[in-house]
Amino acid sequence: MTEATPLTSLREDAVSGSERRLPEGRTAWRKSALVAVPAVLAVGAMAAVMAQGALAASFAVSGTNFQVSSGKLTSKGLSSYVQTDRSVDGKGHPVALLGIGDATLSDICQAASVRTPLGVVTFKLTAGGAAGDVTASNLIIDGEDLVGDARFGTAQIGRDASTLDEVAGVTGEPGAFGLQAGDITVAGVRSHAWSATGGNFRLRGLRLDVNLDGKKCF
Repeated sequence: MTEATPLTSLREDAVSGSERRLPEGRTAWRKSALVAVPAVLAVGAMAAVMAQGALAASFAVSGTNFQVSSGKLTSKGLSSYVQTDRSVDGKGHPVALLGIGDATLSDICQAASVRTPLGVVTFKLTAGGAAGDVTASNLIIDGEDLVGDARFGTAQIGRDASTLDEVAGVTGEPGAFGLQAGDITVAGVRSHAWSATGGNFRLRGLRLDVNLDGKKCF
């Protein structure tokens, strides 16, 4: 086993001669910032995905949509309106933004396939099932479609998107078509989506698989 290099030696090798002359207790901020950038970006990305459900429309989506499915979804409310997601190449993707407040899912599956030099790689995330329900507050899905057997407590279809109030923070542009509903239950959920985010996501039994020609959700 190779003997570990002392941290002081690594620090001396990493800094320039001028930085070695910094007074004791001072930090070479320029180099420290460069080292910290990847970590900050990674933490920021996780925070955006896991903690801020209403950010679904604020980032550029990838050029590939993905599958989302669940055996059963229940929620205290739903708000929806039509908008356009954009990828980094500027291409627009018309979607129905589905804002689902305090969602509980019996299970969840998200899967996308990407063509690579090695072949078609499938990225698949699953959770719930025997491990327990998946929960999220302000679950936001930008979907091309939604299939399932649904029950709505109350429903308002054709309401101005700017006046939606069933799910906190989920409103559209004035004059845009919107709808909302009270308590909802949807069985056999299937959707092709461009983005999905949720606040306070609890993923029991989380499993992530990346495989060549792997099986997707449906």
